Amino acid sequence: MLHYAIVFLVIALIAALFGFGGIAAGAVGIAKVLFVIFLVLAVVSFVFGLVRRG
Repeated sequence: MLHYAIVFLVIALIAALFGFGGIAAGAVGIAKVLFVIFLVLAVVSFVFGLVRRG
């Protein structure tokens, strides 16, 4: 998931470099959503790991 967030961020940077503002904004939005999902899943996984060791 983090990989896809980074990929969309790179796409956004390249699109912004070439002047495609709409595409860049869309790619940044997708990257933000994927990064937040990654963070939530990482925290949930960490908490369940601590509970399981208990």
